[in-house]
Amino acid sequence: MSTPSISLVPLYWLALGTFAVGTESFMLAGLLPDIAADLATTVVAAGQLVTVFALAYAFSSPILTALTGRFSRRTLMIVTMIGFTLANLIAFVAPNYWVLMIARVLLAFTAGLFVPGANALAGAIAGPDKRGTALAIVNGGITLAVAFGVPLGAIVGEHLGWRMTFAGVAALSALASLGLIIGLPAAIGQGLPVASLRERLDTARRPVILLSLWVTTLWATGAYTVYTYLALFITDTTRLVGAQVGYVFFAWGVAAGVGVIVGGKLVDRLGARRVIPYCLTAMIASFVILSVSVDTFHADQALVPVVVGVLVWGVAHWSFYPAQQAGLIGIAGLKGTPIALSLNASFMYLGFSLGAALGSLTLSFASVTALGWVAAACELSGLMLHLLIRRKMSSSAALVCAV
Repeated sequence: MSTPSISLVPLYWLALGTFAVGTESFMLAGLLPDIAADLATTVVAAGQLVTVFALAYAFSSPILTALTGRFSRRTLMIVTMIGFTLANLIAFVAPNYWVLMIARVLLAFTAGLFVPGANALAGAIAGPDKRGTALAIVNGGITLAVAFGVPLGAIVGEHLGWRMTFAGVAALSALASLGLIIGLPAAIGQGLPVASLRERLDTARRPVILLSLWVTTLWATGAYTVYTYLALFITDTTRLVGAQVGYVFFAWGVAAGVGVIVGGKLVDRLGARRVIPYCLTAMIASFVILSVSVDTFHADQALVPVVVGVLVWGVAHWSFYPAQQAGLIGIAGLKGTPIALSLNASFMYLGFSLGAALGSLTLSFASVTALGWVAAACELSGLMLHLLIRRKMSSSAALVCAV
């Protein structure tokens, strides 16, 4: 008897939603100078819009996901995407800094509910045989956002103003909302288990998982120390101005897309435990290149090494992500995998918020070129912690074998 075919069309509507979320989440870094000028504030203050979003996402996502566990999965996806659309519209018309800040918090709450829910529904829609494909489609929305949505947002912001980027994301979100209303079956996700907040905390308390999650945080902290203020870094250290800065973000996005693919293939070939140190080492080197090139060359000579550093960083950064996910799956086991991956996203956004704050602190007490050195120190700390975890796991395995 043949297995009935399963339509994967609903997954593409979920992927459009994650594309909108990913674009909005990452695009603000390229718009900070324009936002600061328009709202009569400093770039450092505008950077707090990134910090608050990431912090709100990190802490609200596991809590709200657990609290809404009894809600209809279909209804929750539709309502959160509509809410995300409305929050983008509030950002679009925000008359001042504080209204924009409130909009960013609302965006974080809705995004933190939508992305884990979309991943959970992916498995329910496709079933066990196509679960990997389903997850790849849904998470592909975020990958495409990093590769194309973010740099496109920077270019649109330069030519049409930063508000139009929020209008564009609102349009994408509205289309995704309509697609979810039409494309998600009424009974989808019924009976789908959702881990309670206590179960999430119990998983996080396992020392090896908790330490691994802190590696994610250090990785994200280092990256966002520079990424949040990358537009400022480029304009201050090279001859690029205006829309030209958006092309660097586009290059970083393309490198990130390559990194996701390369990272997945390297994990299959070498294993996560070997790939992670390579990625963190390459990121350390890229951030050192950024600071050294600026300290060594004049502005008209620094462009090439800066772009090289950005490209290496983009590939290495997003090669780390699938490797870290695979490593957590191996540690948490099949039952603990959904919780571990959800916590990994929260710890990643915690790192994004810490990185944005650390970048702001660095700019307040040092020059823009110090951002690379601070980011490299974060990645070095993550590398050392990862190696410590590997050593402890190897010692434990050897002890078990001896017994």
